[in-house]
Amino acid sequence: MSEHTPDPSETTEATEATEATEVLETAETTDAVAEEPVRRRGFAAGLHPVNVLHLVLGVAFLGMTVNWALIESGVVETSGLRWLLPIPWVAAGAAGLIATAPRLRGR
Repeated sequence: MSEHTPDPSETTEATEATEATEVLETAETTDAVAEEPVRRRGFAAGLHPVNVLHLVLGVAFLGMTVNWALIESGVVETSGLRWLLPIPWVAAGAAGLIATAPRLRGR
């Protein structure tokens, strides 16, 4: 049997071909990652869009109910109404702003 000693030029060509294949595979992998569709949150994920009006009115109604309960139970006296009554409206406004913030950023 005769042993074949590889020619240095053949080895260099084989190495270059292997490197070119690796670069091509890496580029294809990068393209595949970039082309992958963006998954959106939706009904399938168990999430649904927030109706901001319902959220704001719900927070306001809840706040007014808590105010009523505090006044009727005697925890807060009528002199404390000056600071207590605006709290539901401020909380409802904050909830509305927080709910619309992702839409304003473009999500």
